[in-house]
Amino acid sequence: MSGKAVFIDCPEFLSELYGPELRAIVPGLVMNMGDPPNGDTAALLAGAFGAINDHTYMDAETLGACDGLKVIVFMGTGASSYIELAAAEKIGIRVRTIRDYGNRSVAEHAVALMFASARRIAAMDSALRSGQWETLDSIELEHKTLGVVGVGGIGAEMVRLGHALGMKVLAWNRSAVPEDLPCEACALDDLFERADVVSLHLSHNDETEKMIDARRLALMRPQALLINTGRGGIIDEPALITALKEKRIAHAGLDVFAEEPLPDGHPFLEMANVTLTSHAGFMTREASARLLQMALEIMRDELAGLVHN
Repeated sequence: MSGKAVFIDCPEFLSELYGPELRAIVPGLVMNMGDPPNGDTAALLAGAFGAINDHTYMDAETLGACDGLKVIVFMGTGASSYIELAAAEKIGIRVRTIRDYGNRSVAEHAVALMFASARRIAAMDSALRSGQWETLDSIELEHKTLGVVGVGGIGAEMVRLGHALGMKVLAWNRSAVPEDLPCEACALDDLFERADVVSLHLSHNDETEKMIDARRLALMRPQALLINTGRGGIIDEPALITALKEKRIAHAGLDVFAEEPLPDGHPFLEMANVTLTSHAGFMTREASARLLQMALEIMRDELAGLVHN
């Protein structure tokens, strides 16, 4: 193995997981804790073959200034939000992304939002902290119908978790629903009409942009819950806000939003029938450890390829 590799922006929580076993994967890795010094990513990558990028924006100018850089390993799937991919391709820099490290963590977070929404946990917590003892009515989830929209790695975990909770599970996928999942495959509109809980697990692209629109929301039952740990852009947010304000659906549990961070004054912040988390579905120590290991293994393989070139 040869060539210089730099982790340009290692967060503190990942550095705590960077023990001897992980260090041995890429022994010469240069670890920069926090953001690149003085915001100068190109200077940090001087002479580097590879970069691991957690959250640093790399535009065409930055990429062009990284002489000799051949590969960027992005810590997750959303590289296009941080790296100008067309510019990287034009320059000849490969951008590698990482999938499936957090499937279980995100699915468990969706379940947590489902329970928090069904049992009105955030509302009671807030009431208690303001000095009010308020015992709120809620629902039991066993025997309810869970509709899972998108059954990739995360959605498939959600199907299994819902089934294990004693829920009847419906599923829709853009391709076929795997036959080994404990669910009933159905049409998307049918799922929205029948489900007591709809959980969204789709990526955001041109095909899924605002797929969950006013028409589809109108199909839902008035007592239904909507959970989104996929991407904010798959929901028409103004339509969802209207549906919630008019109580045409009971509650939404949301981890992702069209604009992140959620801006001050956003209607969701004032709505009692919305439970919010800050795009944290993937954020567990276990998922982070898998993510870091996978990133290091990709970089190790890229550096090994350098030996043969």
